Amino acid sequence: MAQLISALTIAVGEEAEVAYPRSVDDDDLLRLDAQVCFALAVASRKVIGLYGPLLGPMGLTHPQYLVMLALWEESPRRQSDLARSVHLEPATLSPLVARLERSGYVKRVHAASDERVRLVELTSAGRALRAEALAIPPSILRILDMDAEELASLRDTLHDLIDRADAAERHGGDSAGA
Repeated sequence: MAQLISALTIAVGEEAEVAYPRSVDDDDLLRLDAQVCFALAVASRKVIGLYGPLLGPMGLTHPQYLVMLALWEESPRRQSDLARSVHLEPATLSPLVARLERSGYVKRVHAASDERVRLVELTSAGRALRAEALAIPPSILRILDMDAEELASLRDTLHDLIDRADAAERHGGDSAGA
């Protein structure tokens, strides 16, 4: 975990002690374990994998859980706003919502003000599922053997990294000329 935090800290531009010297040659820069993309990919797969056994009894996949989290914050929501909230393309979100609808957790309706706008809203079963989901965050803390403050710090670092990546995307993805 410390290596991941070090790699992320480098990515967000803060001073940090790293596992490799600052004066590495070009070959060392291409070491697999020196890549923030590798650390993020592995950490993502492993952490998301920990959610599977917790979500399975609820009948949810991890992407569906993210959609439900967004809907527990605000329902109904425009499907396009929901896609932005969970950082998914609308074409990717649509089948997720369809599966949640078949499970009885959400329903899609047309907005009264504009028939072209689709709203996604929780059903009573979807609202009730929230009580069951409250056990997930403490379970993840326990499984990872982390305290809430440590995990919140990592989350905040990742949100900063996401913001920086979004900014880089908006500016053409190449900051070398900046």
